[in-house]
Amino acid sequence: MVIVGAGPVGLFAVFECGMVRLHCHVIDVLDDAGGQCAALYPEKPIYDVPGFPRIEAAELIVRLKAQAAPFRPVYHLGEQVQALEPLGGGYLQVTTSRGTTVRAKAVIIAAGVGAFGPNRPPLPGIEAYEGKSVFYYVTQRENFRGKRIVIAGGGDTAVDWALSLAEIAAHVSVIHRRNRFRAAPESEARLKELAKTGKIDLVVPYQLHGLEGADGTLKAVIAATLDGVQQRTEADVLLPFFGLSMSLGPIAEWELALQHNQIAIDASTTATSRPGIFAIGDVVTYPGKLKLILTGFAEAAIAARSAYALVHPETPLHFEYSTTSGVPSV
Repeated sequence: MVIVGAGPVGLFAVFECGMVRLHCHVIDVLDDAGGQCAALYPEKPIYDVPGFPRIEAAELIVRLKAQAAPFRPVYHLGEQVQALEPLGGGYLQVTTSRGTTVRAKAVIIAAGVGAFGPNRPPLPGIEAYEGKSVFYYVTQRENFRGKRIVIAGGGDTAVDWALSLAEIAAHVSVIHRRNRFRAAPESEARLKELAKTGKIDLVVPYQLHGLEGADGTLKAVIAATLDGVQQRTEADVLLPFFGLSMSLGPIAEWELALQHNQIAIDASTTATSRPGIFAIGDVVTYPGKLKLILTGFAEAAIAARSAYALVHPETPLHFEYSTTSGVPSV
C-alpha cells in the first residue's frame, strides 16, 4: 500500500491497513508526520476524539504513531508525490520529488487539505514583519506570554487562540469585519464574556488596514471600517487567521473526478474514479461529508478493507473486531 499524507487520518490508515495485513509506505511533503496537527497547531486542544475529553494535537499524533508502529510503516518524509502510473499485473507506481519509486496494488490519498499555506492579508510591507512579529500559526503558546497580541479573523482558529492566549498574554485584541463570529457558539459566548471584563478587546466591525513599526518590530496595528474610520491598537504581535490557501498539487493531474478542488469518492468504499486509488479525510467530498478527524478515521477503516479486497481478491476478508483478533503480528 502507498498512503499519501501522514496527518492523523493517514496515520490511522496505517493501523487499519495493518489490521488486515497490508504493509504501508507513507509519503508526506512535510519533514515530520502529523500534518496540520504537528505543523500548524501542536498545542491546540481537540475535543471530539472519542475517549479523550481533551487532547492536544501533538499528543494525538504521538499516540497515532505509536498505534501504527507495530506494523512497521516505511515513511518517506520531506517528499512530495509527483507521478502515478499504472504498471502490469494491477500494480501502480508512485514517484516522489526525490526520485523514490514505490510499486503498490493500491493507493490511499489522505492528503488533508493538500499542499497548504496561509492566506496573507494584503498589507503593504507585511513581509518585513513575518516570522518576527507577524505569525500565521501558533506552534508554541508560551512564545506569546506577556505580549500585546492582535488577532485578525472571525473563525474557529481566531476565536480559539484568542481564548487560549488571553490566559498568558498582556492583552488580546480581536479584529473582525462583523459583530458575529464564525465559531462554535460556546466559544463565541466565552469570547464576548471576556470582552465584557476587558480581558479581550473586540475591534468590530473593522478590517486590517496597516502596520506601524520598523525592522520587523511591530508597534501598532491599524484597523478601518468600510467607511474609512480608523482605529490604532498598540501591539507586539499580529496573528492573521484567514484560513489556508490549499492546493492538491500534482494529485490534481491524476485524472481523478474532482468537485471544487476536492476528490469525489464513493463513500461506501472510499474509491475514487480511478481503479486502485482510494481517498479519505478532508481531501474528499461526498453527500453528507463532515470534515472532522473522527470522520476521517472511519473512512480509513473503510479504505483499508476496500483495498484488501483489491489486493487479495482470492481471499475474502473475514471481518473481526479488534477485541477478538488483537493486533496481528507482522
